[in-house]
Amino acid sequence: MAVIHDRDLECGRESFNQWRTLAETDEKASESLDRSTVAMAVRYSLRLLEMKAPGGAVEVRVAPWGAVKILDGPRSDPHNLTPPDVIELDPTTWLRLASGMTRWDDERRRGAIAAMGERDDLSALLPLV
Repeated sequence: MAVIHDRDLECGRESFNQWRTLAETDEKASESLDRSTVAMAVRYSLRLLEMKAPGGAVEVRVAPWGAVKILDGPRSDPHNLTPPDVIELDPTTWLRLASGMTRWDDERRRGAIAAMGERDDLSALLPLV
């Protein structure tokens, strides 16, 4: 299932831009956005990642708003739907990375990224905009 419907892409783009504008001004201000705006921003940015690096070998999870499978490579077996590589981030960290406000290595050192597998570094794919 798609992380965001095509009909919602424009709303997602607006939500992402709204989050980014607030976060660039004052990161705490972006926390005042309603849940649906943050959810759409996350889903939109995950869709951008999915389009940039299609595949099914790495699962990127941004709980609770979405997850996508990206990059070519070994996939999960039919009995285990989780790919061999999994990356988990919170919504704020993900949006900061997707917008270029922070770097992968900085967030990894900070402990904001949980990643396992051989392809546990998305720095070459970020930022998305």
